[in-house]
Amino acid sequence: MTLNMAFVVLRIRGSVNVPYWAKYTLDSLNLYKKFWATILPETRESLGMLKKIKDFVAWTHVDANFVKELLEKRGKGDGSKPFKLLPETGDYRSVEELASDIAKDKVRLSNLQMVKPWFALNPPRGGFKKSTKKQYNQKGVLGEDKELVDIIRRMI
Repeated sequence: MTLNMAFVVLRIRGSVNVPYWAKYTLDSLNLYKKFWATILPETRESLGMLKKIKDFVAWTHVDANFVKELLEKRGKGDGSKPFKLLPETGDYRSVEELASDIAKDKVRLSNLQMVKPWFALNPPRGGFKKSTKKQYNQKGVLGEDKELVDIIRRMI
């Protein structure tokens, strides 16, 4: 099942009373803290991990424009300095090209040396409009959330 898409995954719940199996899965996705986000490829393995920790995270599909915005505003490089694409560091000449390859799953965020594989975000301006303890289909924000891009834009 390769649809050549990418997910943005946001950790909503904190670290208190998290079972060991969920903590291990969250750590392997580089979601160590509350309000951290990452970009994952759409594979059978990543979908299985997301369904396993659906009570702690929210996820949705992303496009290249959103990945570019996330990289420019919240991407971190070496030593937690803001991300800047230097021409001598690799194959990419622009952030748009890098964001397009990440969104189409040609390159994975965890394989890049120039940017950290997570994004530390603020709490959303204006707060969450729905419950953070319920699934999306139960009028919450957890699980596969179609409106997550708007929430993350308020968190950048």
